[in-house]
Amino acid sequence: MNKPQNRYAALIERIFASHYRPGKNEFPFAREELSATALALGIKLPKNLGDVLYSFRYRVPLPESITRTANPGMVWIIKGAGTGRYLFKQARMSRIEPDETMLAIKVPNATPEILLANALDDEQALLAKVRYNRLIDLFLGITAHSLQNHLRTTVKSIGQIEIDEIYVGLNRRGSQFIVPVQAKVGRDQHGVVQTEQDLSFCLERFPNLICRPVSVHALSDNRIAMFELTLSDDQVRVIDQKHYTLVPACAISDDDLHRYSLGD
Repeated sequence: MNKPQNRYAALIERIFASHYRPGKNEFPFAREELSATALALGIKLPKNLGDVLYSFRYRVPLPESITRTANPGMVWIIKGAGTGRYLFKQARMSRIEPDETMLAIKVPNATPEILLANALDDEQALLAKVRYNRLIDLFLGITAHSLQNHLRTTVKSIGQIEIDEIYVGLNRRGSQFIVPVQAKVGRDQHGVVQTEQDLSFCLERFPNLICRPVSVHALSDNRIAMFELTLSDDQVRVIDQKHYTLVPACAISDDDLHRYSLGD
């Protein structure tokens, strides 16, 4: 078990097995159980203990030994339940996947090349493209400004959360918005936990602003898929979806402009 993911899987499997009984749809556990479980299994814990749970909440699927116990049409998720507290819970299966038939809107690329050349990872590059090309403005139809990126904070009812970037904005009527943005690259998928935490954070910290959660996906053909999301019956629902392609201005033809004008 030298690889971190193997260690993480062994830890989460043991914690799940110690609480789960057939027929149970949810049960709590404490972060401190990670230390006790690691000691029992002879596993060396990572320096950042929270990375174990963060991985399974946002990055990688739970082990098959856990997922196969879920009821038909349901999946196990790990929710925050306060500081140092978590909840294994079954939720309806929901996937946010790009519509491959959707027309990609060409946008003149305003991303500084030196920034992309020195971006530390694909997620940073994606967020930079969204920021410099004002894709939040285009997508939501508001004037938006980046407030902070890679925010790590706590929410009373959840515990520690992380949001890739937060925007504030307003529309022509003066309504003000708070826009939490989650960036997805490669095989990363947006889950119910992230939308729930984004909405809870906005309600707690910005109660007077309208929360509009957005998920941004980098697709393999250089398209950027953007989703406005909400929660309904514990499921992530898509309010709107648009695709954009960043191109040189000369690559946008008169036919493209005419096609776009038909949708206005």
